[in-house]
Amino acid sequence: MQFLVPWQAIEWAAPLHRIAPRASYRSGMIMPVTCKVRLSEAGVHLFDRRSGLNVLLDEVDVPPQRYSLAPRYLSIALTNACELRCSYCYAPKSAAALDVGRVIAWSTELDGAGCLGIGFGGGEPTAHRQFVELCTSVARSTSMAVTFTTHGHRLTPGMVEALRGSVHFARLSVDGIGATYERLRHRPFDSVVLAANLLRSITPIGINVVVNGDTVGDLDDLAEFAVGVGASELLLLPEQPTKATSGISDADAQRLLAWLRDTRCPVRLAISRSGLESEVPVANAIPGELPLDAHMHVDATGVLRPHAYARAGTLIEGSILNAVQALRELV
Repeated sequence: MQFLVPWQAIEWAAPLHRIAPRASYRSGMIMPVTCKVRLSEAGVHLFDRRSGLNVLLDEVDVPPQRYSLAPRYLSIALTNACELRCSYCYAPKSAAALDVGRVIAWSTELDGAGCLGIGFGGGEPTAHRQFVELCTSVARSTSMAVTFTTHGHRLTPGMVEALRGSVHFARLSVDGIGATYERLRHRPFDSVVLAANLLRSITPIGINVVVNGDTVGDLDDLAEFAVGVGASELLLLPEQPTKATSGISDADAQRLLAWLRDTRCPVRLAISRSGLESEVPVANAIPGELPLDAHMHVDATGVLRPHAYARAGTLIEGSILNAVQALRELV
């Protein structure tokens, strides 16, 4: 998405990855802001992880040799561990977890190569014994946004407070409302409400929902829930085929598409790359951006993949940037 630049002048303090613009408003006030810079064929992308502001200067012609090497965003499955047993979950069930030292080293490389954000998932990322330590370390040592996706049932006030200032966005998985959620997840829905309020006390949040025959009828209520807990986004994840399930049915996919056409959802809507996004109006964040420039995924065994659903991938051995290049050549 392109934004108008609300600055009268931009002063470049560094040529590669960070700038220090000064904003001069009509009031005459000057406010210093530090932004991260990503260079690509689309232009110069400015990003501030605290406010979430993105600015694309698409009139700037960036030489190909200056393009940022890292994907714009990287998701990492820290562990396959999760105490929930959702029948439609696509995450691997084999025991695996990533070493924190490796993840921190990857983060340092990615930060210097133009990656804007890193997102922790799983399994359940909060089941990783060093989850809080990892988030705080990456936030302190890099200029990338740190995000994570959670079912919320492991969150405690102490854990959330320890994450304050180190997490820039959090996603809460909510598959259905009330009785639907409790039937699918075998956990009390009141616990999800508590988790949403805990997360919202430290960072902006979004709501994720796996859309299938059980949840598609709850979309209106989920949108209201998102508004009620102060979420800024509702992310729709059409169910993917697994060994146990066939994925979202054609009939339920059509119900989802009909809802998207008719809804006046009061929060921002997003949809995963599942095939259905081609049938609805989607605003591409960066015009002309290739999928592997936008996003890559690391699973809990250290294999770099195009996305979490992909079977193809390359094992990260040493430098993650070497693996990034190898994946681009493989796919």
